[in-house]
Amino acid sequence: MRSQAKILEATLEVIRNDGFEGVSIAAVAQQAGVSRQTVYSIFGSREDLVSQAIGDLLMWALAGIRAQLEAVGSASEYVVELIVAGRTAVRADPVLAALLRAGQGNPVYDTDMVARAKPIAHELLSPVLALDPNLAPHLDDIAQIGIRLGLSVILFDDAAIHSDDDLRGFLTRWLVLPAP
Repeated sequence: MRSQAKILEATLEVIRNDGFEGVSIAAVAQQAGVSRQTVYSIFGSREDLVSQAIGDLLMWALAGIRAQLEAVGSASEYVVELIVAGRTAVRADPVLAALLRAGQGNPVYDTDMVARAKPIAHELLSPVLALDPNLAPHLDDIAQIGIRLGLSVILFDDAAIHSDDDLRGFLTRWLVLPAP
């Protein structure tokens, strides 16, 4: 178990330093101070290694995002705060930032990216249904828009909405309809 954790942390360190294109079994083994055979025996392939390391990192990041959303009082505020918290998490972690930059070896960008993101978006958005059960028939559309808008906010960071309060205001103006 200790070797596995050490190898996963080394994988994230290689991604932080060299991006996904720098990840190889040899580079990770050297960073972790273990043999290549040890890495292969635990993970089997580069893809399995990267997938496990990113999966663990995402679970940790999602737990932090969920904690930030516990006090939200409305469905629209929840969606706004989810996007703000997501951008904050990506900004705070170089591996998450690297994950969302297109480049050789990046496992995110392929034709099935949105389809793979939808179950995660549904899980993150499930508290919206407790806040407003009438949104249940629209959850798939909300997830689809949330994925695309969230990626846009992260990938195309703009000086006009650089602070969390600026982003919150922007999203509220465009996503939250005033009460009639």
